[in-house]
Amino acid sequence: MNYYLPYIIQIQLIMKVQFLYLPFILLLLISCKQESSIVSSLVDYQGDETYSVIFGSTTIGHLKTHTIGDTIQIDYDYKNNGRGPTMNETIVLNKKGFPVQWNIAGNTTFGNAVDEHYEWNGTFASWTDATGSDSTNLDKAAWYVNQSGSPYAEILMARSLLKSPNQSADVLPGGTLRLTEMEKTNIVVDSTSIDITTYAMSGADMNPSYFIADNNQRLFAIISPSFVIVREGFEAKEKELRAYAEKYSTERFESLQKKYAHNYGKKVRIDNVRIFDPKTLALTPLSSVLVDGERIVSIDAPNSAGTDEVVVDGAEGTLVAGMYEMHAHTGDEGALLNVLAGITSFRDMGNDNAVLDELIKKIDTGILAGPRVHRLGFIEGQSEYSANNGILVSSEAEALAAVDRYHEMGFYGVKLYNSMNGDWAPAIVKKAHEYGMFVCGHVPAFSNANAMLRAGFDEMTHINQTMLGWVLEPHEDTRTLLRLTALKRFPGLDLNSPKVQESMDLFVSNKTAMDPTLAIHEVLMKARNGEIWEGTKDFIDHMPPNSQRGYKVALADVASPEDDKAYREGFDKIVETLKMMKDKGITIIPGTDLGGSFFYHRELELYQQLGYTPAELLKLATYDMAQYLGDENLGIIEPNALADFFLIPGNPVEDIKAIKTISLVSRAGTFYYPSEVYPAFGIKPFTKIPDVKE
Repeated sequence: MNYYLPYIIQIQLIMKVQFLYLPFILLLLISCKQESSIVSSLVDYQGDETYSVIFGSTTIGHLKTHTIGDTIQIDYDYKNNGRGPTMNETIVLNKKGFPVQWNIAGNTTFGNAVDEHYEWNGTFASWTDATGSDSTNLDKAAWYVNQSGSPYAEILMARSLLKSPNQSADVLPGGTLRLTEMEKTNIVVDSTSIDITTYAMSGADMNPSYFIADNNQRLFAIISPSFVIVREGFEAKEKELRAYAEKYSTERFESLQKKYAHNYGKKVRIDNVRIFDPKTLALTPLSSVLVDGERIVSIDAPNSAGTDEVVVDGAEGTLVAGMYEMHAHTGDEGALLNVLAGITSFRDMGNDNAVLDELIKKIDTGILAGPRVHRLGFIEGQSEYSANNGILVSSEAEALAAVDRYHEMGFYGVKLYNSMNGDWAPAIVKKAHEYGMFVCGHVPAFSNANAMLRAGFDEMTHINQTMLGWVLEPHEDTRTLLRLTALKRFPGLDLNSPKVQESMDLFVSNKTAMDPTLAIHEVLMKARNGEIWEGTKDFIDHMPPNSQRGYKVALADVASPEDDKAYREGFDKIVETLKMMKDKGITIIPGTDLGGSFFYHRELELYQQLGYTPAELLKLATYDMAQYLGDENLGIIEPNALADFFLIPGNPVEDIKAIKTISLVSRAGTFYYPSEVYPAFGIKPFTKIPDVKE
């Protein structure tokens, strides 16, 4: 269960996410024979508990509980980067510790109103969430899979699971929950020492969640590599607690790498395939591709296998060079899934620098699977709305020092963010360009895209960041959710107006690129409660039950028919704007800020509305991005190129959706078969594994 997702949701959803991973909290259900409630299961847990929510070593909110009798009241609130959930819960438990009533009210990270309920009367369970209402006959007490509440229920579920056979049970609305003890240890602050046990909770989503309990089975902490909720008074141990989550996640993905990464130790031939050639935008005749180590050594006729070669039957499918996710926030949980989706290179747009550094080392040494990573240094201004990532600065001098630091660490560029003072941008860009570093970013609050274009940005990040300058007043603050809600103003834009064309001319004259993240705008503006996200319809049936549930929830607060119409028409105006940019020769950079993987396929699919053909999209995602980042021997399949490519049964030149069905991926000559790996994430495979002769 991931509590945060990247730009959204760390919509991130989806939900890991990153940026930030954000809260989609999925809580679960355990069967047990019901007995009349005589003594409260909470008899030993009366009173109040308070926890601090910490992101990037900064306290950003709280989780507070008040338990009296059988009832727990929960107050959960945090804000990072000007957004976050506000939830109030009331849970009533029976004697065995299972919920008989559960009410949740508040707002999600992006403002969607929450009014969620669960009730069990001894024979019948019913619930209402953002996707609608459902019910089932149920003569045994059970845990409900919470959609929008706080993570506090993890400890309540754990108390039940510890009494269940094998510490596992079936859950509603679907799936099986399992509790695994990771280790026993202790935490010391000043003279206070607490014995603790760390646990993994799996079965709710594609990856486990991790939490810590004390010896009295009270919650001590919820932990992840970047996000911690810890008992009040122990905030100083935040980094130590995050390290546990990093270790467990790394161990999980090291195990997956050992099990599913195929390093054959000899030449590998992918036989009987057509190759996408980005220079001709066409497929070659049937061929075979020979890989030795991390490079392609030859392109031969089909059925040209020599001695002592591993031969993979491509079955007349298509081989495409590895793609580039150009708006990523790298994490180990998404790294392998992106490789399986044919994405072998990332551009990281801002991260915890120490965590990312360790992750890259593990990917580069083959300990973990993951794309090649190009790092942009995140520079954010200090304010109450700060995104707590990268380097936070409070003056122009500190911002210039941050550029120096990122140059020393070998970052290829920097990204500026919302709370920056826009007046510092020209000096920052000048300093970065003196180092030969790339500069991109958001539009700082109280500034506009034209000012950043004149400052010398090489690329603008997120299409809404540019378009907001055409609809906002100078005093309006985009550090808040206004940078989403103001998108309702887009339908009234005249794209031929002087203010719009002034920006377009600056893009063209400065040769500035646009990183639009169109797929995330589709989710933000077109997702509605109870409706399947448009971009997930081709894969939702393959996902774990709780992921499917998350893909039916709106992010924005669409409170009226007028809001619904304005957001939908606003998205159409975004598409119209991007089409105009493409027609003017402005470079479009494909990235998602949604964690990549399946959403990257959707990003490319949406670009057809801008006028790209499927073949042009393949070239854009591969060869063009390799050239854009200066990557030699990537983005193309030819002798001496690095062996980053993927195999699909269909023809993506005719239908870009063919890239959604991948049977093989090579990352530097290490081979993965997605259909072999996906079940480890609770994902049903999309196609069969190729025939391999060793």
